[in-house]
Amino acid sequence: MRRGIVSTITIVSVLAGILWISGLAMTIQDQFFSTAMPPADTTKYTKEKKADSREIYIVALGDSLTRGTGDESGKGYVGYMVDQLRKKTTKPIRVTNLAIKGQRSDGLLKQLGQTEIQRQLKLANIVVMTIGGNDLFQGGEALRLTPKQIEQAKDSYLRNLDRIFQTIRRVNKDAVVFYIGLYNPFSDLGDAKKTSAIVRQWNFASAETAARYPNIIAVPTFDLFALHVNDYLYSDHFHPNKDGYKRIGERVASLITFTEGDKK
Repeated sequence: MRRGIVSTITIVSVLAGILWISGLAMTIQDQFFSTAMPPADTTKYTKEKKADSREIYIVALGDSLTRGTGDESGKGYVGYMVDQLRKKTTKPIRVTNLAIKGQRSDGLLKQLGQTEIQRQLKLANIVVMTIGGNDLFQGGEALRLTPKQIEQAKDSYLRNLDRIFQTIRRVNKDAVVFYIGLYNPFSDLGDAKKTSAIVRQWNFASAETAARYPNIIAVPTFDLFALHVNDYLYSDHFHPNKDGYKRIGERVASLITFTEGDKK
């Protein structure tokens, strides 16, 4: 009788031990996998996915004009453009400004080769850009260049511009791109006729380049500054002031349309 009781107790103890060890193993396993292997998300998420459909994501590229140099408010045309867009859509608007002061077309082309820049481009719904002013005016040196030198500069710029558009389209085939054309900051000087003719030629050639690609829109600004240019220029007599940027921003915004569901 006593031996039977001892055997029973032994069997119960062994079973209890097995259950305890199994429970401990399961607990350790659960803790490990909950830390090292989080539950799989059924929604695929990659760095390359498009921007949240609930927002409008704008990437701004180019030179000091896109940075807003000369606008004491710091908004630049990008800021005024966004102000206007917020009146037209209920969606939140997010902007990443990647422009660099003094940048020329070769610099922008090189910048577009960077992994992070391409990652931002892939997410964009809208791209806005200014480029070419530094290629042409070269810090005011354009006024001293010969016709041959200006033509060579234009040819080099147009090759770069074409490659810029190619790169943007390769990285993001859907975003609408607004390429903002040049104005003449020297239209009040003695050789205004000459400089204006050069700017018009560059703008025409740039617009033709843009027209080769789907959803790349050339936005003219020459006429915005043609009359009373000094009313719209910063003290450096090159960059727009607050009023000049506001005019550019409003023009770009007027070209951006939204679907019925996105409108206010």
